[in-house]
Amino acid sequence: MTASTTEAGADRGAPISAPISAPHRRLTLANSVLGAVIVALDGTVLTIAQPTLRRDLDASLTEVQWTSTGYLIAVAGLLVFAGRLGDRFGYQRVFAWGVLGFGAASAGIGFASGVGWVIGLRVAQGVFGALLQPATLGMLRAAFPPDRLGMPIALRTSAIGVAAAAGPLVGGVLVTQLGWRAVFFLNVVPALVMGLLALTVRPPETERTKQAPITRLDLPGAALLAVALAALVHTLVGVPEHGWTATGVLGLLIAAASAIALVRHERRTPDPLLPPAVLGSATVCAALGVLVAASAAMLGALFVCSFVLQDVLGMDPLRTSLVALPGGVMMVLGAPLSAVLLRRWGARPTALTGSVLLTAGVLALSRLGPGSSTVVIGGGFLLLGAGFGALMVTATAVVVRHAPPESAGVAGGLQQTAMNIGPTLGVAAATTLMTLGTGPALLLLAGVAALGAPLAVRMPRPAHPARDGTRSVRNDEGKKDEREP
Repeated sequence: MTASTTEAGADRGAPISAPISAPHRRLTLANSVLGAVIVALDGTVLTIAQPTLRRDLDASLTEVQWTSTGYLIAVAGLLVFAGRLGDRFGYQRVFAWGVLGFGAASAGIGFASGVGWVIGLRVAQGVFGALLQPATLGMLRAAFPPDRLGMPIALRTSAIGVAAAAGPLVGGVLVTQLGWRAVFFLNVVPALVMGLLALTVRPPETERTKQAPITRLDLPGAALLAVALAALVHTLVGVPEHGWTATGVLGLLIAAASAIALVRHERRTPDPLLPPAVLGSATVCAALGVLVAASAAMLGALFVCSFVLQDVLGMDPLRTSLVALPGGVMMVLGAPLSAVLLRRWGARPTALTGSVLLTAGVLALSRLGPGSSTVVIGGGFLLLGAGFGALMVTATAVVVRHAPPESAGVAGGLQQTAMNIGPTLGVAAATTLMTLGTGPALLLLAGVAALGAPLAVRMPRPAHPARDGTRSVRNDEGKKDEREP
């Protein structure tokens, strides 16, 4: 099996490419990791910069919120279509477009003279972010054999965790010393270097060799999906501040109507945006469900716990960050361990373990209150980070590995979409129930985390011994071409 194809995929007309050398694999992994880090870091440092940005540009609170909301809507609505562009034109090329555009938009925001420019350029940044994010996973799928994807994805997950944890610190230093504009200039040089490397240093014949007949892009399907996701994200983002208003209900109705129209369209079009081989796979759909449930529980719990720790227990932001630090550390350190367990045990036991840990962490944190010790709080966050890291690595590896090679970009887009929808859904649900108390909100989120267990059961069976006595990482899905002879 080569680095970027399988024999089974060749029968379907999937890309057939020459083996990729070790240096090119390392470069691909570096670009994939750094591309994901830039996006993660950008979001966290912006949160720190927004108050200063508001004062400097004399902007309203609503305008400042749209610097985040506009980005989220753009990126969520376009991720799957951007993944399809990667399948069509090559992941490294689309990654280069995305990362160069992301860097250019960042530079533009740094020079912006008014908040209107900032909002517009943040939307543009979201468009380019949508291009590069699925491509980071598509490049890994093309560069590594399917049974070796676990560790590259784990390293990518760990790097995202580091970026998310370091973002507030980096943003605080930059804003304090250089002003809010420095937060955006931070992306420019790395984006330029990565984009130029992706354009100029390509593995020979990796993505431009024998391919299936080129199909047309499903623009109507892309438009319907974008409207559905944009309406959903816009509605969910507004819930924490405004609650469930008539506008929010209208947004949900628009999202539902667009989704129904999309389903009807996809069934009739000869070249659907969402290939049946992807959404028709029980394995891929289960993994996507796990990602939505896990990210909803994780981010929803963090939202509620931040409120409890600061408003109920009286901790300042710094101490809140310190007691929650075990979660971030465990996510960073646990992701590579999860890749090892995934290789030895298979996806099902690893995902089940992650679901149990995540649920236990949310349940432990649901008991927070006056008198809770730092050890107990830190232990809850540790379980939270360990479970989430295991689920993210396992489910992402399953989505990327088990989607057809010619649809790896769409699979990456769906994975990123799940990771965008889940947190907004979790925070919206937590906000709605916090009127009844933080305990009920966290209990609901624990139930959401527990949904990962029945979904994990639908993932590939545990690894089984090969005939020579060694452990086989091939799953037992009933595919004869993937079993030992």
